Amino acid sequence: MNTKLQMAFFVLTGIAIIVGAVWIVVTEKRLKRFFLGKKAKDLEDTIVSLENNVVQLNKTKENMEKDIAIINAKLRKSIRGLETIRFNPFPDQGSNQSFAIGILNEDGDGVVLSSLYSRERMSIFAKPIKNNKSEHELSTEEKEALKRAKV
Repeated sequence: MNTKLQMAFFVLTGIAIIVGAVWIVVTEKRLKRFFLGKKAKDLEDTIVSLENNVVQLNKTKENMEKDIAIINAKLRKSIRGLETIRFNPFPDQGSNQSFAIGILNEDGDGVVLSSLYSRERMSIFAKPIKNNKSEHELSTEEKEALKRAKV
């Protein structure tokens, strides 16, 4: 019985040695593929290069965030709402040749332009708008143009 036990021990030991040897060979092949043609200095240079790329990407990201903030600030001041109302201020003559144009930015600042047309003359008015309000009296059509132009 002692010899059977010894034989089983040797067989199991042999199998363990073979499995270990196969594992070592497979690991060795993987490492050779990983380090193919590279030395420790090459790997260090690669890591330093990657770190420099990450630093450069972070700087570029910060610059882009600043640029986007500037663009958004400019965009708030650009024309965001534009509306035209045509009307006839003198029902007894002409047609809808008069108009009111509301022009506003996102903050509600802008101008309302209006024109009154009659056969004898044409008058054009410009009234500044600040925070969706005007210091000057607005006609019904000008108010409507501003209401429709609101963002």
